[in-house]
Amino acid sequence: MTTPDPDLASFEDMARAAFAALPPAFSPAAQSVVLIVEDWPSATLLHEMGIDDPLDLTGLYEGIPLTEKSHFDQPLGPDTIWIFREPILEEWRDRGDIDLADLVTHVVVHELAHHFGWSDEDIARIDRWWE
Repeated sequence: MTTPDPDLASFEDMARAAFAALPPAFSPAAQSVVLIVEDWPSATLLHEMGIDDPLDLTGLYEGIPLTEKSHFDQPLGPDTIWIFREPILEEWRDRGDIDLADLVTHVVVHELAHHFGWSDEDIARIDRWWE
């Protein structure tokens, strides 16, 4: 008997737990980020990003990284991290070797790294997740 996939609320709980577990040095800056958990990225978002397969996008940071912010900037909205449930579930099923909460945490931390000013290349240099 298989257990049902966690719902959006469970995913949000896992993502919020990742925020809560951040080291104290990072927690204050992360608290200003809005977290949104959805089943899928929107078709508009995928089109804007040039992504054909919605399973290719597990999370997204939208905002101005802290390293680029100025007190003189007029914010267009809050910095936001989007977590996409279905693509994460698909990756989790495909991998079969990791805990789902660990994968959600990994996606959250990856997107938070963008908030702190890290590029994908910066993250890849230290991220041993995919080895």
